[in-house]
Amino acid sequence: MIRVLFICHGNICRSPMAEFVMKDLVKKAHLEDQFEIASAATSSEEIWGGRGNPVYPPARAKLKEHGIDPGRKRARRTTREDYKYYDYLIGMDYANTYNMKRIYGGDPDGKVSLLLDYCGRTGQEVADPWYTDDFDATWDDVLQGCTALLKYLQRERLGR
Repeated sequence: MIRVLFICHGNICRSPMAEFVMKDLVKKAHLEDQFEIASAATSSEEIWGGRGNPVYPPARAKLKEHGIDPGRKRARRTTREDYKYYDYLIGMDYANTYNMKRIYGGDPDGKVSLLLDYCGRTGQEVADPWYTDDFDATWDDVLQGCTALLKYLQRERLGR
């Protein structure tokens, strides 16, 4: 089982988009039984009274535009236990990876990376639609990153 956790600041835009795009790609590749995919936040801003906010409506709309339903996904904050459980902890930007390492107490196993590193865009960040309202740019980044990540995992972990 390959366990992947996508992480952004609030877990309502970029990381849930990555979670559900990756799930869709894995399903289309008939590999659902070999993956566990989720998403989380580095902050608790989108978590109120112990219950996380749902996927931000424009992010939900962008996913649905491409035939992907994020269901009842709600924001949650990443924890130190996530570091132990997941094989890949993938941030959307440098602030995310910095905060992930702070939460996890470092990255001794080298599990933390940026999504766009997998598609040869090393060091680049996924466009943040919270500030730009450009969900198309975010979609393009997420799709490109997740497609490359799946190819990487198929080659490196599944021998395909």
